[in-house]
Amino acid sequence: CVVTECPVTAEKLLGTRCITSVDRFKAPIPSLAVWMETGNLHTQGDVYNFLERPSGWKCLSTILLFLLVLICLIFSVLSTIDHYSEFATGTLFWMEIVLVVFFGAEYVVRLWSAGCRSKYVGFQGRIRFARKPISIIDLIVVVASIIVLSIGSNGQVFATSAIRGIRFLQILRMLHVDRQGGTWRLLGSVVFIHRQELITTLYIGFLGLIFSSYFVYLAEKDAVDEDGKTGFSSYADALWWGVVTVTTIGYGDKVPQTWIGKTIASCFSVFAISFFALPAGILGSGFALKVQQKQRQKHFNRQIPAAASLIQTLWRCYAAEKSCSSTATWKIYVTPPVQNPQKPPAPSSPSLRKQVTELAELYSGFVFNFFGLTCQKSL
Repeated sequence: CVVTECPVTAEKLLGTRCITSVDRFKAPIPSLAVWMETGNLHTQGDVYNFLERPSGWKCLSTILLFLLVLICLIFSVLSTIDHYSEFATGTLFWMEIVLVVFFGAEYVVRLWSAGCRSKYVGFQGRIRFARKPISIIDLIVVVASIIVLSIGSNGQVFATSAIRGIRFLQILRMLHVDRQGGTWRLLGSVVFIHRQELITTLYIGFLGLIFSSYFVYLAEKDAVDEDGKTGFSSYADALWWGVVTVTTIGYGDKVPQTWIGKTIASCFSVFAISFFALPAGILGSGFALKVQQKQRQKHFNRQIPAAASLIQTLWRCYAAEKSCSSTATWKIYVTPPVQNPQKPPAPSSPSLRKQVTELAELYSGFVFNFFGLTCQKSL
């Protein structure tokens, strides 16, 4: 708008100096507050993308952090061995201090940089960001590490029996690498797609487990081994033997003694193990198909701009022809060329419609391929 006077309230609200009639065609100059706010928002966006969406060389920081957490986990294991306990606990104590400071500062920076997104603006937005599962895990890890360090301040990080259960919370640092949860989303999508096959195989395998375990229990409940003990004194022992058998572990603590029990166990092993092994093959093929689908989607996305540009160019050529009946809005600005009466008219060129038709036939295979992929994706 064009005004002659500049009210103070308008200047405060807009954050810019008002435009007068002299400089009506000049762009408004932003105030210092608006400039600082814009720069702050840009910095928040850069920090947020670096922490939440690393790509390219930025992934090196995530890899280095993963290696540091892995080394800390190795020292945690060594601290439970008597031979390496003295060296590992001292080193682990200082590594824990470094990790606590780093993760605490990173949590605060993540909370600050989340303000670049509209849904995380303000106090309520920060609370919404802090309520994310991965943010809750980060906070739990930091608090658990502080508790461990404060109690074991003499260097014995895992010596106190009351805080040994917190060791598991520190292992949750490994989840820090995959903050976007791409691995879990991929696993969930594969399980959801093949849910019917998985439910069917697990259901049949479970039925085979409970029935075969019961038959083995009936055949072996009165059998006595060389030490005079009964291997299958209860149905729970038979179920334990069945689970160990179908998972191909075979501890050997429960073994059938009679020929009837051995026959039932043999049939059960051939039948049940084949069904319990099917989910592994189903999930493996599902992962392979999912990766292939992602590669196909990337190839399809690369073809979209080229196909759209070709269709747009063909339409422009068709709309620019004089015989076209299209009501294009830019046609009213096209002025006919001025004919020089002293100069003979140039020989007429072939019809533009014919040229467009030839060009369309030349690239028809590509266009049909594009629409075929579109239909295939929609189906």
